[in-house]
Amino acid sequence: MKLPRQWWGPLLAILLTVSWTAGQQPPSSIVAEGVPAVPEELRARMNQYMNMRAAVFADWHPSERSMLILTRFGDTMQVHSVQAPGAYRQQLTFFPDRVLDASFSRAVGKNYFVFGMDTGGAEFYQFYKFDLADGTVKLLTDGKSRNTGLLFNHRGTLAAYMSTRRNGRDNDLYLLDPENPSAEKRALDLKGTWVPLDWSPDDSRLLLLEEISINETYLHLFDVASGRAELLTPAGSEKVAYGNARWSKDVKGFFVISDRGSEFQRLNYYDLDAKTFTSLTENIPWDVEDLDLAPDGGILAFTVNADGVSELHLLDTGTRAEIPAPRLPKGQISNLKFRLRGLELAFNLNSAKSPSDVYSYALDSRKVERWTFSETGGLNPETFQEAELIHFPTFDQAAGKPRTLAAYVTRPPAKFKPPYPVIIDIHGGPEGQSRPGFQGRYDYFMNEMGIALIEPNVRGSTGYGKSFTKLDNGYLREDTVEDIGALLDWVATQPDLDAKRIAVMGGSYGGYMSLASMTHFSDRVRCGIDIVGVSNFVTLLETTQEYRRDLRRVEYGDERDPKMREFLLRISPLTNADKIRVPMLVAAGQNDPRVPVTESQQIVKTVRSNGGQVWFVLAKDEGHGFAKKQNSDYVWHAIAMFLDQFLLR
Repeated sequence: MKLPRQWWGPLLAILLTVSWTAGQQPPSSIVAEGVPAVPEELRARMNQYMNMRAAVFADWHPSERSMLILTRFGDTMQVHSVQAPGAYRQQLTFFPDRVLDASFSRAVGKNYFVFGMDTGGAEFYQFYKFDLADGTVKLLTDGKSRNTGLLFNHRGTLAAYMSTRRNGRDNDLYLLDPENPSAEKRALDLKGTWVPLDWSPDDSRLLLLEEISINETYLHLFDVASGRAELLTPAGSEKVAYGNARWSKDVKGFFVISDRGSEFQRLNYYDLDAKTFTSLTENIPWDVEDLDLAPDGGILAFTVNADGVSELHLLDTGTRAEIPAPRLPKGQISNLKFRLRGLELAFNLNSAKSPSDVYSYALDSRKVERWTFSETGGLNPETFQEAELIHFPTFDQAAGKPRTLAAYVTRPPAKFKPPYPVIIDIHGGPEGQSRPGFQGRYDYFMNEMGIALIEPNVRGSTGYGKSFTKLDNGYLREDTVEDIGALLDWVATQPDLDAKRIAVMGGSYGGYMSLASMTHFSDRVRCGIDIVGVSNFVTLLETTQEYRRDLRRVEYGDERDPKMREFLLRISPLTNADKIRVPMLVAAGQNDPRVPVTESQQIVKTVRSNGGQVWFVLAKDEGHGFAKKQNSDYVWHAIAMFLDQFLLR
């Protein structure tokens, strides 16, 4: 039988995976301490779950109806070209490290794209030019600094981006012609973290976003000719956060997401002459998250986070009235972008039954088309479980009433009998949000191990108003841990959940929450898993990369203040490690720029010195997480073994 061409990539990936899993030892990139050998039976059981895939929309071709996407056929996410809905995914880049993004010049006839990539997960991103004519790749940046936010102007002659090249800390604005990189210009020296948002339609001005914290940002207008930037949104009596923005076609103003005068992020229009904001989504009591404007300026697409579920909306910019949008499965919508020619919107969508895939919606024909069909390892996605939204009471009040928090609960299929053991998986950020969607490898815990998954949104999570997001700042930090205590109380009231078999788990800030839960509730949880987590807030703030240190100080507190330093040390899991009396698994990346590997190493060392049992997994070629498939596979094998030994038995 002759196999279709589009099957060869997935088949090769499966064959490579099978050849690796035949061995008993971890890959050479992994250092494992205290972790038993992975049984071949477990590898075989998990193999299909390890071979799920996803596709991420990157960019439309400037003149053709085709696109660039990011997906993984080998070990890491790479750039692929897709020529039509459902067509073959042609891989273009082949690097050992992940590719983060890819952008075409908007000019017709420019036969290249620019992509961003780091090395070993260190997040010092570099930009490269990929020539589609001959496949050659050319480094555009200095190879050392951190470079982010590349954004082409409308003519396709210049790309703006931010770089820490000058001092390793601050993000300056650079203007680059990828066809003449030697003429690159450092256009504006800045302080702190900045993001380019949108070029004006005539390419004379550029909107810039200055980030102070998740609750405080500022809009600036950069004039290309003069090289000067004007502050558009001076500080007032309230701290305001602005998000993505798009210029109106007439260049008289722009559409922008903001929580100005509101608990939630709304869609606004800013009039440049009048210097006024007009809210366009007063009737929507949730955050507006993303937006894009059609090339003719007539239709604005935006998404809303409605209690965790994404909703797609379409707005007529002339009448300011909404027009019908397509009905989509309940899940997450992201990466909105209109094609330069024709009223066609691309976006990513994932749901409980489908991994992240790329879709388009043609506004004239009202037709939704699926461009990618990502594999689920041969498993039938219809068997995957849907999450249930629940609300549970916590320890304090809001507006004179008991405060309730949201959580998503995914239960095992009917073949398992309750009461079910439980994983409480706590999101990172801290300004993250647990939301319903494709669970991927987590489905193994429900479908094959019979474990229920609870994903809470403790105070400090986004999506529930800016006041709620501030409830964990500074000296309020441990209130989030009290929320986990309240969730443990709720679990104890559920007859189908086993309050005597609970594991806590989380990554990054969620790793801190897992560690803190083990120090506070060692008598109520069976075990804990900490992935790239914070063990000591003071050492974190002193060693995290300098370019992000001030942003973290706003959230956690300034360790240079003696009173705050004493508080941060007192609440840190490392200080309270003697209270951890349950087995724990810790996983980290050697090159992590956000939560340095020392955060994991010091908690492992201290808990072991106290006689505690710790499994430790270190990936030598990873950063803040596990981007390479062979490393990620091993970590998930270790987690499954850990849960089998310490949660289920």
